[in-house]
Amino acid sequence: MSVYKSLLQIKKQLGSLDHCLDKGLAYAAAKKFEPSVLLQSRLAPDMFPLVRQVQFTCDQAKYIAARGANKDVPAHEDKETTFEELKARIGHVIAYLDGFKESDFAGIETRTLSLPRWEGKSMTTLDYVTEHAIPNFYFHLMTTYLILRHNGVDVGKKDYLGALTFKA
Repeated sequence: MSVYKSLLQIKKQLGSLDHCLDKGLAYAAAKKFEPSVLLQSRLAPDMFPLVRQVQFTCDQAKYIAARGANKDVPAHEDKETTFEELKARIGHVIAYLDGFKESDFAGIETRTLSLPRWEGKSMTTLDYVTEHAIPNFYFHLMTTYLILRHNGVDVGKKDYLGALTFKA
């Protein structure tokens, strides 16, 4: 598996997320309610609201790139409170991902990674990316999409998938 090729798809998905947020903002304007209502919406009482889902989606994208390439993860303060601020965060993460190339991930199969919450356990960085970070990225991305959809925003599969690279 090429982590770099996965990053290309993740960048595309972040663009789709940005597009879905645009639709959420337009929906709030059309229905004449505060956009913050959507940002604080959740699918279940024990789940994080949309704003945190977007933050987590962005975080997982950074973790895949940085940890996959054995670099420091850039920090975000998680203080976004508007659609515009979330869209800016998405833009910053896409720009960050643009700085990686395939060679940055050399040796990922043999490098190990241990995170504090794993209580002394470790795994290869490739296993971390494929078993943990990528599934988490898609979990939070899909949850964001579902919160928007559940609240009436007209988003569909095409919005989620984004443009496909068809061949003529």
